[in-house]
Amino acid sequence: MTTPMTTPTTTPVTTPVTKTISSVLVANRGEIACRVFRTCRDLGIATVAVYSDADADALHVREADSAVRLPGSTPADTYLRGELVVKAAQAAGADAVHPGYGFLSENADFARAVLDAGLVWIGPSPEAIESMASKTRAKELMGIAPMAVDAVTEADLPVLVKAASGGGGRGMRVVRELSALKSELEAARAEAAGAFGDGEVFVEPYLEGGRHVEVQIMADAHDTVWALGTRDCTLQRRHQKVIEESPAPGLTAGLVDELHAQAVRAARVTGYRGAGTVEFLVAGDRAHFLEMNTRLQVEHPVTEAVFGIDLVALQIQVAEGERLAEEPPPARGHAVEARLYAEDPAAQWAPQTGTLHRLSVPGVRLDTGYVDGDTIGVHYDPMLAKPVAYAPTRAQALRGLAGALERAVVHGPVTNRELLVRSLRHPEFVGARMDTGFYDRHLAELAAPAPDPYAPLAAALADAHGRSRFGGFRNLASQPQVKLYRSEPDGTEHEVRYRHTREGLSAEGEAEGVRVLSVSRELVALEVGGVRRQFTVRRYGDDRVYVGNTALTALPLLPEPATRQEPGSLLAPMPGTVVRLAEGLTEGARVTAGQPLVWLEAMKMEHRVCAPASGTLTALHATPGRQVEVGALLAVVDVVQEEPSV
Repeated sequence: MTTPMTTPTTTPVTTPVTKTISSVLVANRGEIACRVFRTCRDLGIATVAVYSDADADALHVREADSAVRLPGSTPADTYLRGELVVKAAQAAGADAVHPGYGFLSENADFARAVLDAGLVWIGPSPEAIESMASKTRAKELMGIAPMAVDAVTEADLPVLVKAASGGGGRGMRVVRELSALKSELEAARAEAAGAFGDGEVFVEPYLEGGRHVEVQIMADAHDTVWALGTRDCTLQRRHQKVIEESPAPGLTAGLVDELHAQAVRAARVTGYRGAGTVEFLVAGDRAHFLEMNTRLQVEHPVTEAVFGIDLVALQIQVAEGERLAEEPPPARGHAVEARLYAEDPAAQWAPQTGTLHRLSVPGVRLDTGYVDGDTIGVHYDPMLAKPVAYAPTRAQALRGLAGALERAVVHGPVTNRELLVRSLRHPEFVGARMDTGFYDRHLAELAAPAPDPYAPLAAALADAHGRSRFGGFRNLASQPQVKLYRSEPDGTEHEVRYRHTREGLSAEGEAEGVRVLSVSRELVALEVGGVRRQFTVRRYGDDRVYVGNTALTALPLLPEPATRQEPGSLLAPMPGTVVRLAEGLTEGARVTAGQPLVWLEAMKMEHRVCAPASGTLTALHATPGRQVEVGALLAVVDVVQEEPSV
């Protein structure tokens, strides 16, 4: 464990104010607001939503008892405007504000403004938030010596450059070469300043082969602090969590006790009240304190499942001044949660947008802010839902969640569903041998597209149902029919041949030998190698078809000429906002293939767009602050032709 330099001083607990809450405004959106509303309804508390123009038709707005508009679409203009949120609460007659998780949930000034307005703040005190808001200050409070940036040596590597404020993986860089430290510090400062308005960064040891483990705490104003087991959040992409579980597997009893002790110490040193999370990086029996998040976490449902509690209800209870029980309920069983994102893991986790036609994950708890027909926009996090499975054992919980995701129906933007299924079944994860480098090692195999090879045939047969070429009896056999499909997102094209016969439809070409058992517009049964297989078929629009979860686009037999694009064009891989350009980038500059030229921010993540080839930059259309659509021309590189070798 990390050895504290000094014993931290405990902040005294303030005298609680008892007040019954009747109406709660949730200062958040999407799944987060829907989650809090659910508990409020169970408690008989009225709910108030706030919404941006982009969220006018969002599920959280439809589920709330009342809602207040925040003019604008970007978070900076809406959900991050604390003064507007406080006015919204007053206008709607709410007597309390729940911050959710994210946005202003760890903003001490916002908490203070809520209290100054005479409203109940469902969270820790502004002073507690401030004490842990800066990760460097948090380490000082925990008695941990900081690592001096200018004193890092080769022997200290690898290190993690980290933003002092905020979270979500923003402003974080792993540095394995000393020569890269300066540039990574600058990049982290720029990203942190843009994301949190605070460019302070610091350096801490990076434990290779480590696991991300955290402890959920709940504290009241009567000096009671609960440490609610452990959670493992090791599987991450870009320092953002993908799969979480409770309890963290494979930890010794002594290590768990020490993690609990440090978590309780963090709560007492800040006079904490409400729900919070203390995070650690664990390697073997060593644990390094990372930070304390002074809010509820996205992954809180796994703790709720294991302890049989409602953490949001406990937050409200504590905010009303009530006491927690002296001891928390006992933990039982195992829970695992996955974050279902609208993103393409095979394309550097690029976020996706569009209409969510269908979302169904059977047999598990599903926290979501979307329903069928909703639109996934460009302004916010691309998480669609959190399926959560609970079972008596870890093996049963993993199997249950993997099976639920495999049977899930997700029609719309590309998602990470298949990656989640494969991750949950990967031997390293099943054997609890994972570490934070899991996706660095295994992404290619986990993200490889796996469209069903018989999906195009099923789509073609369903489309042909009822379109028999026989107007009446004919002795002549029909000619083979041809349909073209492109599977998404890999872009592979498939040619399907089938024939109308007096017995019905039959497969031709590569699928010859597959027996067609029955066909309707939405269900096709085939016999493949003596095994009956059924395929559900759904259509959206004129050309989009889903066979199970295999997405297909119907193509014309005589495609229109493709739009010509200049060689060396740099195109936006996703809709987003240009946040910065490479230093000194101007027209006429020399660039090399793979060199990062433009940084786009899309759905809470920053993405590098690199030079497609070496050459001279002949056009630069990207400027910081410009919003672009997918496929927008950002720049053009005049490609240097290599001299042929003699």
